[in-house]
Formats: sequence, C-alpha cells, structure tokens
Amino acid sequence: MSDFGDNQEYQTVPMGTELDERDKEKAGDENLVVINPTAPSSKATLYPNSSAEQFAVRKYFVTRPGAFDQAMEDLKAHVTLNSGETAQSFWLLSEIDHWNNERERVVIITDSTLLICKYDFIMLSCLQVQRVPLSIIDHLCLGPFAFPERSLDRRQGEGLRIYWNKQREPSFFSRWNPWSVDVPYATFTEHPVKNSSETFRTVCQMSTFTAELVQAVQNAQRKSPEPDQTSGVAVVNQPVLIETYTGLMSFVGNRNKLGYSLARGSFGF
Repeated sequence: MSDFGDNQEYQTVPMGTELDERDKEKAGDENLVVINPTAPSSKATLYPNSSAEQFAVRKYFVTRPGAFDQAMEDLKAHVTLNSGETAQSFWLLSEIDHWNNERERVVIITDSTLLICKYDFIMLSCLQVQRVPLSIIDHLCLGPFAFPERSLDRRQGEGLRIYWNKQREPSFFSRWNPWSVDVPYATFTEHPVKNSSETFRTVCQMSTFTAELVQAVQNAQRKSPEPDQTSGVAVVNQPVLIETYTGLMSFVGNRNKLGYSLARGSFGF
C-alpha cells in the first residue's frame, strides 16, 4: 500500500550530539538522519516559511482561525440530528470527480457511514452531504493518477479511490455527464494546505485516513453484513484512472481553484 511518504521509520539524533563509529554502525547508515545543529529546524521545511507561501495558504478560508473547528461542530450536530450517529473522525481532503474537477471536501467517518461533505468555509455552512454506508465499500485503490494516452488534461501526485456496490460500472450517461452524482466511487487526494500547520498535516494525511477507513469498514461489515457481499475490503496499489481527454472545464477550474473556499481579491474604486 502506498503510504504517501509517512510510514518510513527513521532514527533521529538530538541536536548537538556527536556519533562515534560504533553508534553509526549500530544505527545503520541508510535509516539514519543526523540533525545538524546549524541547519534549519524540521518545522522550517514542513511549513511555509516565505511570505509568498504564507499568503498563498492564508487565501484558503479553511486556514482562518476557528474555521475548521466550526465546520466540525456544525457537521457533528448535523450527523447527530439527521441520523443519530456519532462522528468518529473528521478529514480535510480534495475530491477528484470523474471529469478531473478538484473540490474541497470535509470527510467524516461515523460508526456506519462515510460522509462526503461540501462545506462553505466562507459562510460557515454545510451545502451538501453524500452518504455512503461503510458496509457496501468493498475496494480501495491507492496509486498515482493515470489518464488515457491522448488526454490533454493531466495531474500529478497520488490518490485514493473508494469503490462501493461491487465496483459497478457507471452508466454511459453518468460517465459523460460532468454533473452526475451516480458514480459508484469517490476519488481523493491530499488538500493543498496539508503542510501549513501540524493540525492540517494530521487531518489531511491520506495514509492515516486510509487506515482508519479500512478499520471502520471492517467493523461495519461485521455488525451489518450486506447480502451476497464478501466480508472485508480489498486494498490494492495500482494507478487511479481518470478518463478525461480534453478537460477544458477542469483545466480552468483546477488552476483557478474554483472548487475551494478561497479569497479571490477585492474589487472597488
């Protein structure tokens, strides 16, 4: 399974500590990270440190103080009121639809349901919720994004695709309708603000989300097994195919981040 760069273990050495030859041999050179006291701290490399990077991150309304906390409170109340369930965890991810359009989403794992929420971080309100019972999720695919050979619209990076209803193929109309929601899978990648702070690094981490989702699906299937459904969820490493060719709509939308609650400048005289 792809771990998105977070599962490799390293042995660190406290700042200012000198290593002798026996310590180096014991630790193993290939897994040893020596922290140089004169080098920048690890946070300097993890979080944006230039004014340009900080400004780019602050343009996302989700990074405003209290915005994500308010979203969790609103959605927690929504879940309790509408289904009587208990939210187990909240995640901030980017959803990639079947036409390669990228959209900001808050994803919630409850006892029995995966909730994919469209939340407006400007008005602090929930606009749409897609409910997927955990018991019908049967297949997870992790890997780099892939496109048809002649596709003009491509993206880099890795994604996670969640299949349900026994990987049922979408209909012809659903596949070629950019606004269709009748697609039996959902595709996610990490949110652009994932490295802006420790909090967002936690809620945007794809490997942790995947591990928790697998555990939740297994628990839900034991409690409420679906008829004619094999228990368990298959997790495979393979390219995540997005079947777009020209992709003009996603090209414009993704480069302008139209799927995000984003500050887009002011207009006035």
